[in-house]
Amino acid sequence: MVFTQQKKIRNFWLGVALVVGLAALLTLGHSSLKQKEPVSFYVYPGDTKEMILEHLKEAGKTQHVGRISFLMDRMGYKPPFPSGHYKLAPGLSDFKLVRRLKSGIQTPIRLTFNNVRTVEQLAARLSTQLLVDSTSLLTCLKDTGWIRKEGFNQYTYTCVFLPNTYEAWWNARPEAIRDLLIREYHKFWDESRVSAAKKHRLTPIEAQTLASIVEEETNKGDEMSKVAGLYLNRLSIDMPLQADPTLKFAAGDLTLRRIYKVLMNIESPYNTYKHTGLPPGPIRITSIRAIEAVLNAQRHSYLYMCAKADFSGYHAFATTLNQHTKNAIAYHKALNERGIIE
Repeated sequence: MVFTQQKKIRNFWLGVALVVGLAALLTLGHSSLKQKEPVSFYVYPGDTKEMILEHLKEAGKTQHVGRISFLMDRMGYKPPFPSGHYKLAPGLSDFKLVRRLKSGIQTPIRLTFNNVRTVEQLAARLSTQLLVDSTSLLTCLKDTGWIRKEGFNQYTYTCVFLPNTYEAWWNARPEAIRDLLIREYHKFWDESRVSAAKKHRLTPIEAQTLASIVEEETNKGDEMSKVAGLYLNRLSIDMPLQADPTLKFAAGDLTLRRIYKVLMNIESPYNTYKHTGLPPGPIRITSIRAIEAVLNAQRHSYLYMCAKADFSGYHAFATTLNQHTKNAIAYHKALNERGIIE
């Protein structure tokens, strides 16, 4: 009887010690993380508990994750572990950390892309910031189902992909990323922008098509609205745009530095030397800066432009063909002097 009583007392105090120990570990103020700045932490599909703890050691600048490991077991954080991106603030308590991981309460990432021309480049750029691979994302972005549903076609669907910074879940499915871009596209083309395009007798798609040409014509932001105004002048009198970037696109090489007459004979709806009006769609994924330049195009009387002979990246503008010819001769002379043949 005495032995039984002693055993009960011992078990009682062991229980108390366990509760006290667990309570100490659950103290909200205790953090095993030692980093001094917020850091990103990722849990990948298929990660084991040991792998997650190793990731935490690296992100949290610590070797002491025993308390975190103990809490994982006590709080039922078991495989398969929810994948995701988590922002770890300095001093984040072990208890809050494990609770977030178990619940899958992620931190959205800032998804950014700019200076991409093609959908292939876009998918590759996005895949470096997301869990999804570029092949799956590319297949989703080029799927004809959503393209038809949203009223686009094979020439115009790239209008949806507006270079910007978005908030997204790191482990989002390709369809979720695509839907995000579609929603943001419709938000961008609000009533004020649609109205601005109408003033130039353009639809949103036509405005982006023109903007894509402007962007390939000049990378000088302070010149874009001037170039846009020139092309609008040509459109208003049914004059061919004769935009060299459209020839490059038709030839399949936007990096060409010199245009030869043979390119002007290419049979393509993008050959604006042969066909008047705008081509059937953008020749590249178009920046918001270029679109705004079209919507706010300068009013002037210029009909011609040519790259300046000083290779500054700016253009020499002219109202007459005679002056334009002089500008063109000076530019081609400069090309010859530098030995630029393509």
